[in-house]
Amino acid sequence: MYSPGFINILSLSCYGQTNEVEVRKVESEFLDKAAKNIEKFRKGNATIQFKTQIGDPIKGAKVEIDQKESDFLIGNIIFPLIWSGFDKHQDEIFKARFLELYNFAIFPVYWSNYESRPGRPQWERLLPIIEWCKAHNIVTKGHPLVWVSPAGIPKWLSRFPVELHEYLLKARVINVVSGFAGEIDIWDVVNEFTHTSTWEYKQSEKNLTISDRADYVEKALHWAYMANPKANLILNNFDIIPNTYTFGHHETPPRQLLIEIVRELEKRNAPISGLGMQAHEPRDEWYSPYKVWKAYDELQELGYQLHITEFTPRSSGNKITGGWREGIWTQEAQAEYTEQMCRMSFGHPALVSFTFWGLSDRGAWLSGGGLVDENYRPKPVFQQMKRLVKEEWMTRNMSAQTDENGKITFRGFYGKYDITLITESGRLCTFQIHLAENEANQWEFCMKPLNL
Repeated sequence: MYSPGFINILSLSCYGQTNEVEVRKVESEFLDKAAKNIEKFRKGNATIQFKTQIGDPIKGAKVEIDQKESDFLIGNIIFPLIWSGFDKHQDEIFKARFLELYNFAIFPVYWSNYESRPGRPQWERLLPIIEWCKAHNIVTKGHPLVWVSPAGIPKWLSRFPVELHEYLLKARVINVVSGFAGEIDIWDVVNEFTHTSTWEYKQSEKNLTISDRADYVEKALHWAYMANPKANLILNNFDIIPNTYTFGHHETPPRQLLIEIVRELEKRNAPISGLGMQAHEPRDEWYSPYKVWKAYDELQELGYQLHITEFTPRSSGNKITGGWREGIWTQEAQAEYTEQMCRMSFGHPALVSFTFWGLSDRGAWLSGGGLVDENYRPKPVFQQMKRLVKEEWMTRNMSAQTDENGKITFRGFYGKYDITLITESGRLCTFQIHLAENEANQWEFCMKPLNL
């Protein structure tokens, strides 16, 4: 009987494995390592002391602990709410599904679409969706500011002399980042610079050096920083995990090229906040855990926060490629692969976000790439992610009792919590805390008198 996602036994010699059992064993070893890291790096200890108004400890009281938000960002593109001709009913269904799973939304600011006519950017279309995100505690990110690709360059730019192009790009970056400051403070500043030409040489066949590639990236980072010094500025690339080129060929492997460019940018004091890795190229590959963990480890050495910026697991019926597994991309294979990728990502201390590139199969970038189908019915991958994100990786419905000093201690996932104190008389008082990495995570709360 066919089992989705069976390993390709003949292609495992490069991994030192010989059969399906060994492959499953390797996967289990990586997932076990991730699980230990999750306990070590994604959780922290909290101490809370409760006192009366006059400073006496509140002893023997029940305390309920319930996490409301996670610090780790699980995201998806919110493009359909901005671009599509959906009716209000479909928009509401999209929003409902989005809220079930995500705390991170990616907004489209592709220059070619965002300002398809010069001087007429479409910022008004983003504002109501930003407001909706803020009302539901969803973190927002803009994608991308600079992309040297036909999809990222407006056609009208060619009307102007080439020597003016950089001035127009600079104005675009500064206007967008400063205009959305406080509403969008995370940006994919430069997109796919290891694969595309540079801004200066976008219309030539020049052989590009590391310095050439760093030049326009450095400028874009400084412009964005100038516009919003508090912004989180990310550089986004693909082929970093497989470390081979999906399209074309270069002498330097893509991960090494990225590292060399980043080192050059560091010499120039460029304000980098994080590095983004797209994880859907090649489009039908099932990444081996070796590839994933090695990419994370090597980029971690650069010292920046890491992001999975684009991930599109498929249930397309296509053949699985890459040599680690074989079979067909069914809904079951999609769910299993997604769980494996997410567990390893959440289990690596350098990762701070994981973003899917499409909620629904309706108009998905890659066929079968949604977590819900075209009618927004959850697929197995959606249900599996919901169990992980909302149950397994959240500290929910925990109880404790205050000791002689009015204290409780607990260990929980990093994020925001409601802490409810229930006295012997049955009085309830709720406090909010943020259990955060690299913080003392100690609080003292005072119960106010009833007449206040």
